[in-house]
Parts: sequence; C-alpha cells; structure tokens
Amino acid sequence: MNRRLWLGAAAGTAALALAGCAGPKPADYAAERPLLDLREYFNGDVVAHGIFTDRSGKVVRRFTVLMKCHWNGDDGVLDEYFTYSDGATQRRVWRLKKWPDGRYTGTADDVIGEASGQAAGNAFNWRYTLALPVDGKVYHVQFDDWMYLVDERVMLNKAVMSKFGITLGEVTLAFSKR
Repeated sequence: MNRRLWLGAAAGTAALALAGCAGPKPADYAAERPLLDLREYFNGDVVAHGIFTDRSGKVVRRFTVLMKCHWNGDDGVLDEYFTYSDGATQRRVWRLKKWPDGRYTGTADDVIGEASGQAAGNAFNWRYTLALPVDGKVYHVQFDDWMYLVDERVMLNKAVMSKFGITLGEVTLAFSKR
C-alpha cells in the first residue's frame, strides 16, 4: 500500500512539475487592458529599440527599428528598417492578415512558411521560423514572440529564439508609437 501511495504522490508531483513548465497562453491575458488591436497600434510610424542576448544573458547585439505601418481593412503591411550597433542594416516587410477570431497570420521574405499569432487582452503571441544568416550560413530558427501593450504609445516585446527546442537567445524590444 505504501508503494502505491508513493507512486501516486510521485505521479502527482510530476504532473504539477509539468504543468508548471507549460508556458502562458494568450487567453491568460484576455482581461488585461488596454486592449491590443494590432491594426490600431501598428498603423503609422513606430520606432523600437532592442537587444539580442545569448543563452547566458549577455547582450551581443543592439538595434533600432523604424517601422512604416498601414492597413487596408484586415490586411496590413509592417515595413521594418533595422539599424544595428555594428552599422549593419536590414529590411523586413511583414504582410499580415487579421482573422475574425483574433488570430493573425503573416509572411515576410525571411520567414519560412507562415507566421501565426493570437491576440487577447493586452497581449499578442506570434510564432514563426526565421531564416537567420550567421557567419555566411543561414539557420532556420524558431521564434516564440510575445508583445504586451503597456499604454496607447508603448508596447514591450520579448521573443525566445530556439533551434531543436534549445534556447539560443532572446530578443527584447520596446516599441514607441509616434
């Protein structure tokens, strides 16, 4: 009998540990305000300042992003111009689609397949695979990207970059609507 009790307790502890490892879901933020509408926030000019940190937390790259954004109904374009601290520049053009249930899909030239996301309350979760050039090679890495609207002008963004389920680093951004 003690063995069954111990096994049951161990199974319960394992289930709690696994539940604790589960990440947040957009629905967790459904009651949070202000309400994030990507069509409203990403409309016009937006500037972002960001950092990339490696697995140890060391900042390895800083950057600024100037964005020109516009929507035609449920179809949006986010034209991003990156300037990195080492002088390198990059451009990414997102083409987004808003769906009636709060989902969004999107494409960009360096995104493999289609990005998908869900908005709820003040939060937006965006997942995609990016073709990332590093030292002359291109790696396909996964992004789990979370955005949180703080107020009508400021949004914070934290993205975890991984490959084969192993975290490679994080991107942190602060967006400011002009």
